[in-house]
Amino acid sequence: MEHPRLSEIRAVLKQHWGYGAFRPLQEDIILSVLDGKDTLALLPTGGGKSICFQVPALAMQGLCLVISPLIALMKDQVLHLRERGIKSAAIYTGMTGSEVEDALSNAMFDKEFRFLYVSPERLQTETFKASVKRMPVKMIAVDEAHCISQWGYDFRPPYLQIANIRQIFPKVPVLALTATATPEVVKDIQLRLGFKQENVFQKSFKRDNLTYFVVKEEDKLGRMLRIMERYPGTGIVYVRNRRRTAETAEFLCKHGIAADYYHAGLDPRTRDRKQNDWMTGKTRVIVATNAFGMGIDKPDVRFVVHIDLPDSLEAYFQEAGRGGRDEKPSVAILLYDEYDLRQLKRSFTLSFPPLEKVREVYRDLCQHFYIEMGTGQNRMFPFYIHEHAPRVGMDPVQYFNALKLLEQAGWIVLSEHLRDQSQIHFKMNDEQLRRYEEQHPDLADFVTLLLRSYAGVFTQYVRIDERTIASRAAITPEQVVEKLRLLGSHQVISYQQESNIPLLIFAVNRQNERYLYLDPEVYENRKLRAQERMEAVRDYVVSNDLCRSQALLRYFGETDSTPCGGCDVCRSRKRATADDAVMETLRSLVRKMAKDEGETKKSIFEKLSKQYDEYQIEIVMRWLSDNKEI
Repeated sequence: MEHPRLSEIRAVLKQHWGYGAFRPLQEDIILSVLDGKDTLALLPTGGGKSICFQVPALAMQGLCLVISPLIALMKDQVLHLRERGIKSAAIYTGMTGSEVEDALSNAMFDKEFRFLYVSPERLQTETFKASVKRMPVKMIAVDEAHCISQWGYDFRPPYLQIANIRQIFPKVPVLALTATATPEVVKDIQLRLGFKQENVFQKSFKRDNLTYFVVKEEDKLGRMLRIMERYPGTGIVYVRNRRRTAETAEFLCKHGIAADYYHAGLDPRTRDRKQNDWMTGKTRVIVATNAFGMGIDKPDVRFVVHIDLPDSLEAYFQEAGRGGRDEKPSVAILLYDEYDLRQLKRSFTLSFPPLEKVREVYRDLCQHFYIEMGTGQNRMFPFYIHEHAPRVGMDPVQYFNALKLLEQAGWIVLSEHLRDQSQIHFKMNDEQLRRYEEQHPDLADFVTLLLRSYAGVFTQYVRIDERTIASRAAITPEQVVEKLRLLGSHQVISYQQESNIPLLIFAVNRQNERYLYLDPEVYENRKLRAQERMEAVRDYVVSNDLCRSQALLRYFGETDSTPCGGCDVCRSRKRATADDAVMETLRSLVRKMAKDEGETKKSIFEKLSKQYDEYQIEIVMRWLSDNKEI
């Protein structure tokens, strides 16, 4: 029997998104929420998670409270909702008081307001606690829900506050969403969110069109070039640090590949330009850190290459999963060498600095920013790790992890940046504005231009682009900024200029660091889980006895999958049985070239790959090396 609200949600989807049908599982998840059931949705990257809470929220005709740790994703979704005429806003650490006040006011009193996105840290503030009680909340959506589990790979302590919000709205259903969760984390999410009963919708993580390869390679850049020659189309190359993004992109450009780099340290306009060039095909390959990809839905990514090992299989699965969203054949290739395996272990060691070091970092921060005992709550400061780590004699990676432990203890908050793009909000009403223009005729045309260029500026903050305004007004961007600041000083508008400043926020008044307490059991358990994740990555790359797809699926609890038939492991099995003669010939050739002729691995590959399959060559060389024959 058809669900009574099925036609309604299909109409909402068609009206606002233009789609004629839902993707697999979306319909079931939405109807579960509309039936008032707490629901956990596990959908792989690109599986359409946002539709699962946006459609039922619109059907409910009330406010949906969306909790997400990803500021960039919150902003992006709010922008797209507003473009569809759906009133919404986001609140996150680093916003000004007036911005927060406006968003809260709209959520409380505007009956047409539908979505309020908040960072998990916001749930703990007294202002939010007082305001949320007056909001017509009909649904709570928890994005990146694995963050609530201490057994997950990205635990965020503020997520634990969500259960307190549920006490205010005991009859409101919760929809938790994540792309990656092990069976243990799936159970923990439901427990910590106070599900009335277990209710999980899980789409298989299997991607039939995405083939995984793991290649042990000393000449990673050379292999990367061969991959791009073999697989036409657009792609992503993931690296571990910002410096390497630029170096790798430059290398690709020198070899005739249209490439660019991307990381969170770039200014907003530069990031937007680079992303747009890649999205539109002007740039073929984007080389990026893990800052790239969240909320970016480019369907025709043909290859995703990792030239550094990821910290966890959860992270790898999400990043690799950005390939082939159009369901066409794509590859995810992970390149590694022995140095990577050593670095993986080192990264794990640095992730858990001694407690005394954590206390030393906190004491140094308070002294550096002149925070006196018993003061400092909510004070924020520009913050660059590489300027602070040397003062306490710590590796930047270890220093960063000390900060994360302080954040988990609730003492500080780290914010990547203050504001991605400039915004304005008109504070004067029509009559006040008319009188102002009469008194300031030199600014009247500029004010009119702003009003004609941007809709909704009287009711909410609206993103602006100073360069676009400058072009329309036939003045320089610097003159635009000057006029906007002048209007701000006259209380005509509130002007929030773009900024790309990382922030450190003191969440509580300064306390004596001797009282900093990290539960030893929790600390050791988290360390143990991190070690297990590290070992899972290592096992994945060095193992040659299980299909790559099966190995990933098994990690996420799918134990009954079948071999993909296309990954490096599956191919090696086929060749081992079907191509014994070819493999023996290759073994003889490689032995001769390596031992008798002194050829390098690179030169052997270049010569033999003209006649033989490079994966066969790789298998033979690895076997000969493992058996000490070369």
